[in-house]
Amino acid sequence: MVRFLLFVIGVLLLHGVSVGQTVDTIPPSPRGTQLHQPLKAADTLPRMDSVIKRGGHKTDSPYKVDSLAKRVHNPRRATLYSTFFPGLGQIYNKKYWKVPLVWAAVGIPAYTYFDNRSWYNKTQKAIGIINDYRALNIPIPDSVRNSVDSKLRNFLDQGNDNALRSYRNEYRKNEDYSILFFLLFWGLNIVDATVDAHLASFDVSNELSLHLTQPAVGAGLGLGLVVDLHKARYKPPMLVP
Repeated sequence: MVRFLLFVIGVLLLHGVSVGQTVDTIPPSPRGTQLHQPLKAADTLPRMDSVIKRGGHKTDSPYKVDSLAKRVHNPRRATLYSTFFPGLGQIYNKKYWKVPLVWAAVGIPAYTYFDNRSWYNKTQKAIGIINDYRALNIPIPDSVRNSVDSKLRNFLDQGNDNALRSYRNEYRKNEDYSILFFLLFWGLNIVDATVDAHLASFDVSNELSLHLTQPAVGAGLGLGLVVDLHKARYKPPMLVP
């Protein structure tokens, strides 16, 4: 029952993160410019001389999308990539150094789950053998004894099923913890990819409204905090060389 609840919580977590990422419906625009400016009469249609040259050869349209502009990462796409495969969103964001960390964070709980699951089955098998041959009141044959893991044969010889049940319950609890940590790190992997995609185009230049500055020469040592209250200025788009 605990594993079922953990599974349901994990599915709801992944679904909520994926659905919560919506595509931005407002197109990006330079600072200080309006998104929707009134069109002039001359701007409603392109001039024919800018579309067709002499001799009937077509030229590039003035409204063609600039292919040299820097592409902004899509947070929704990064979320979907990390949801389907851990680390894929980090590769999409070009944060390659995070990929080994993500794989380790997700892979270690997965390994511990299968390891504890294997030992749970081994102890359960040993308990069943003890109970079966105790009910028949006959010794355990060597062929059956050798089928049990070597680390558990001592318990089998002593008929100590209580100790085996204690180990079995411990392995079962570790399975549940492994599932919980697996879902937790998978969710953190999705959140990390989404946040990185959102911050990919975050402005960290020296023209921010709030930045640190050094005092004037002769004023001694110190550190100043400057708040620029100017209006938003036009900033040309960044181009990839």
